[in-house]
Amino acid sequence: MSDLQTTTRPRRPRPQVVTLTDAAAERVKELMAGADKPVAGLRVGIKNGGCAGQEYTFAFAESVEPLDEVIQDKGATVLIDPKAVLFLFGTEIDFETTKLASKFVFRNPNQTDACGCGESVTITPLKAD
Repeated sequence: MSDLQTTTRPRRPRPQVVTLTDAAAERVKELMAGADKPVAGLRVGIKNGGCAGQEYTFAFAESVEPLDEVIQDKGATVLIDPKAVLFLFGTEIDFETTKLASKFVFRNPNQTDACGCGESVTITPLKAD
C-alpha cells in the first residue's frame, strides 16, 4: 500500500436540514394523499416578500430535482429547495391547530425577525465555521 492510497473510513451521518414534529409529518402525509396527482413530496423553500423580507413557501413536487435536499422523517417526505438550505438548516417544522387557524410553524434558529401578522420573516443564512 502506498502513502497516496486512500483508506475507506466510515462516513459521519449528514445532519438533516429540517426535522418534522409528529403533527407536521401527519399533515404532510395527509396533503400528499389528497393531491390531485401523484407527488414525490412537499417542497419547502424561501422567497422574497412580505413586510419582514422573506416568506416560507410550500408546493407539491411531482419529482425530486437533482439538487433537492430530501428529508424523510416519520414517514413524510419533504424536499428542500437547494436555495433555501442555508436559511432552513436546523429548523423544526410543526403543524398547529387553534380555534382560528391551522398552519405550519417554523422554529428556525436562523430567523432574526418576523412581522406582526406572522406571514413573513427575516432569516440570516447559516454561516460556515
